[in-house]
Amino acid sequence: MTITDFPDNYRSGYVAIIGRPNVGKSTLLNYILGFHLSITSKKPQTTRHRLLGIKTTATAQAVYIDTPGLHQKHKGAIHRYMNKEAMTTLQDVDVIVFVVDGIKLTEEDEYAIELLKKCEQPIILAVNKIDKISKKELLLPFIDKLSQRLTFTHIVPVSASKGNNVAELERHIEAHLHCSPAYFPEEQITDKTDRFLASELIREKLMRLLGQELPYAVAVEVEAFEEEASIIKISGIIWVERSNQKSIIIGNKGQQLKEIGKQARLSMERLYDKKVFLKLWVKVKDGWSDDERALKSLGYFDFSHNDQQ
Repeated sequence: MTITDFPDNYRSGYVAIIGRPNVGKSTLLNYILGFHLSITSKKPQTTRHRLLGIKTTATAQAVYIDTPGLHQKHKGAIHRYMNKEAMTTLQDVDVIVFVVDGIKLTEEDEYAIELLKKCEQPIILAVNKIDKISKKELLLPFIDKLSQRLTFTHIVPVSASKGNNVAELERHIEAHLHCSPAYFPEEQITDKTDRFLASELIREKLMRLLGQELPYAVAVEVEAFEEEASIIKISGIIWVERSNQKSIIIGNKGQQLKEIGKQARLSMERLYDKKVFLKLWVKVKDGWSDDERALKSLGYFDFSHNDQQ
């Protein structure tokens, strides 16, 4: 199939994946795409940017948007940015996939439910991590109770990590897309650059290897990305807010930073299918996560005054 061969009943559209932090939105997107686009870890708020993931088949092109998790508790500039990213996504999509973690709801789930009540698009409920629900008899009462609060066009229990029922979820998504030729070339998987994907892979390793709190004070900036015939040379800066955080990332005799770099390099080589030479530095930028100017310089978008209220 080429870009000019789409049948009259071909479907295309945008799909928002919405939910609180750490419910498995990024894992779900990666499984659907068959591509490690969105970084994952066991820590909440791993995703900071809207990520566009494009899946093109013979019958449809679904443009998925993985959003930062909706949350209320944190009030800094970076958290306002992430909430804004998630909220903006809801305005321009054709269908919404609301992901919840098993049969438990938190205050942040409640926050998401109240926001979704204002949306007119069809909403599909994806009950994730069903493989981890020990008392399966509680699933149907949970779904029934949630259905009384929001109208869902479909409800699909899934396991994003194992792929259970994900194909069924995709079929329901496709049914809500519009009859239209594809928006993007069939070989395109994302709108993000290789430089951006490299920075996200570095941050993924930081999230996975560091302690519970430190990753949220960390940003990654790729200063150089030079692709040659047989190798890609990448230079990156890991920004932290305090000097003691720098010491933690570097570790004893530089071993922690070395391991972060090794794991990031191996992931990049799988992604780019090419040898990678990676150099990392750790630098201090005091209070960057609550400084809107610093956030903009690190690749986050600007804020209007209205967004800060």
